[in-house]
Amino acid sequence: MTTDLVTGEFFFAHRDSDAVVGGSLVSRAEREAAMEAELAPGATRPVGAGHRALAEEPDPYRLCFERDLDRIKHSTAFRRLAGKCQVFIAPADDHLRTRLTHAVEVAQVAVAVARSARLNVALTEAIALGHDCGHGPAGHASEDAFSPYLPGGYDHAVYGADVTLARLNLCRETLDGIRNHSWRRPAPSTPEGEVVSWADRIAYVCHDFEDAVRAGIVGPDDLPDEVADVVGAGRSHQLNAFVLAMFDAIDATGRVGMGRREADALAAFRAFDYERIYLRPASCDQAERVIALLRQLVECFADAPGRIPSVAAGEHCREACGVHFVFSHQQ
Repeated sequence: MTTDLVTGEFFFAHRDSDAVVGGSLVSRAEREAAMEAELAPGATRPVGAGHRALAEEPDPYRLCFERDLDRIKHSTAFRRLAGKCQVFIAPADDHLRTRLTHAVEVAQVAVAVARSARLNVALTEAIALGHDCGHGPAGHASEDAFSPYLPGGYDHAVYGADVTLARLNLCRETLDGIRNHSWRRPAPSTPEGEVVSWADRIAYVCHDFEDAVRAGIVGPDDLPDEVADVVGAGRSHQLNAFVLAMFDAIDATGRVGMGRREADALAAFRAFDYERIYLRPASCDQAERVIALLRQLVECFADAPGRIPSVAAGEHCREACGVHFVFSHQQ
């Protein structure tokens, strides 16, 4: 590092750098005012510190939803998505998606839509990155495993918003989008939340098929004509077609949706993935075994809460309870 030659009070990383910012910083309040003209009429406006369960002082520079985005990115819950499966449990192939890489791809799709639709990009990305933080280690199989122990069952969307991410004191719009991103839930209260609901489905039907091809479960030519003829056979073309179909719907109706032709292709794509990937016999067998394992762990810890391993001490469930299952991603 080298010292500033004028004042001697500041340090810079590169001695030979001639990059100059110029101008002055823009405050949060000034940015909020500028966004009034930039955002679409129905877009969610950032206001001060945001609507939070526990009141906070506004940040001098960051918008309230940018703070949410930062908190999610730095959270343990978000990092732990790297160890939670998307489709394949404990895959040996590190090119296959995890819940973390899925969340990143959902954010990429959602932000692309939000930016062109003049929606709140920070809110959209925060919802997208946090939307699956309530999942257990085995994805949707974890919901089946834990449902008997909770009144009303276990829903990863609700659990993520109301339990996993509660300590972050996120804005209510962010939590609403996470809580209601699943299509089986009530509609999100913001257009940004609606964008993430679509982006989630678009991302997983495309990348889960790609992963299944890589794992040898289906072939690249197995995709039904009603899908391939509309959006193409490769993930890049599919994502582009679905996003453009969302643009058409927003431009024509002012609402977040998708053109009928592409929406039908998306539904057919999802049905194909369920039949050939998610509900294939080997996958169901694997899910049954992981459900049995997770329920054993619940019973073990419920019987003696002192057995719950200490993360800080580096303990593991296998050491605490003596249970061990082996899963293969090729099954």
